[in-house]
Amino acid sequence: MRVGAARAAAVRWVAEHAPSTPGYRGAYFSGSTVGRPDDAELAPSSDVDVMVVVAEDEPPAKPGKTLYGGALLEITYVPWAELDAPDEVLSSYHLAGGFRSDTVIDDPTGRLRALHEDISRRFTDRAWVRRRCLDARRRVENRLAASDASAPFHEQVPAWMFPTGVTTHVLLVAALRNPTVRLRYPAARDVLTAYGQQELYPELLGLLGCAEVSARQVRHHVTELARTFDATVPVARTPFFFSSDLTGAARPIAVDGSIDLVERGDHREAVFWIIATLARCHTVLAVDAPGLHAERLPAFEAAAADLLGISGAADLPARREEVIRFLPRLWAVTETVLAANPDITG
Repeated sequence: MRVGAARAAAVRWVAEHAPSTPGYRGAYFSGSTVGRPDDAELAPSSDVDVMVVVAEDEPPAKPGKTLYGGALLEITYVPWAELDAPDEVLSSYHLAGGFRSDTVIDDPTGRLRALHEDISRRFTDRAWVRRRCLDARRRVENRLAASDASAPFHEQVPAWMFPTGVTTHVLLVAALRNPTVRLRYPAARDVLTAYGQQELYPELLGLLGCAEVSARQVRHHVTELARTFDATVPVARTPFFFSSDLTGAARPIAVDGSIDLVERGDHREAVFWIIATLARCHTVLAVDAPGLHAERLPAFEAAAADLLGISGAADLPARREEVIRFLPRLWAVTETVLAANPDITG
């Protein structure tokens, strides 16, 4: 499917479903399709992010991934309070990109388009770009500090891994690139190559623990991921914020997308989403199918040991400290990118 056709499907979904949402205030595109031309090919392992703005400060759980008109859409509710102050949006690395270009789908109040006009005018100002980089760095620090040592191992691993992966977002924000989720490591590699900072990339992979893993190792764990995923989907009942990522419709992203990365030679880059998806499966299984959780848990533990170098929860405090010690080095490279980026103004 072409990006334009997928976006058109998203526009139709918004027109049909969004206005009936309580407190509806509009909708806009976000994520990896923003800025891509209509004739670009949308991979089966990609979706279209649609943000539905609502008046409530605490909106209901997001609908998540849904197939509509042949396109896989990721629907997320955003409270208007998060968008009400333009300077705060401009300082937020995960919000500002949605308003850099005209992504507005529906704007019954006119406020989303006004926000876009303001954000787009100042998006590339050096001071604001640096603020967004700092926002990403603070997310690394704050989320690592919030780790819960009493949580089950399958929850502690992603609680360490996700903020560790935000180190890539610091660089992507400095390069004015989309801080993508699943493909964050290939995207960061492209940025570092473009700015002559390739030597940092093995260090990023080293923080994750996968700098030296082989394609054979990753293929084995992708196979185990597929088994766990396919066992989880039929038994999942309890809603989690990521529940729509563990459905048949989401399999092309959750499983096939990782296989595609391995097959194209990016096996190390596939590790992040393999572990993330396995951990989410076990969060569901621990509640909805404890017996299956126990049966499949050794595969998760083997993947964490083999791909991340983490044999148990006792390994995680040292790994958190390793990330914190790396941040000054990361920031030095980030400043280099900020200084060299020709698209940054001021």
